[in-house]
Amino acid sequence: MIERRWHSSVLDVRSHRGADCDTDHYLVVAKVKKILAVNKEATQKFDVERFNLRKLSELEVRKQYQIKISNMFAALKNFSDNMGMKRVWEHIKESIKTSAKDSLGLYELKQHKPWFDKDWS
Repeated sequence: MIERRWHSSVLDVRSHRGADCDTDHYLVVAKVKKILAVNKEATQKFDVERFNLRKLSELEVRKQYQIKISNMFAALKNFSDNMGMKRVWEHIKESIKTSAKDSLGLYELKQHKPWFDKDWS
């Protein structure tokens, strides 16, 4: 009843004999899992800044980051209540990002060697 390609997706099959459908067939219910394939290129489209969090294990870098963050939050105390929560949140988010970029730096992805040499004959 199902193609060979999809036979591993069927989890459970039950037939319900008591279903009144005015026919001589039985009602069949199946539980099927569906796995969506995501294109690898599509997931890498988004340019997300990844910070090098491994630098936080160094004591000097951690203290520098803590000082920058505490200075940013000290400046937040000057904001008034009528500015709006959304604007305050945007300021907090940007201040954390800039202090992380300054003290931690960005995480560099490894560049792998090409698996196929173009000079191959």
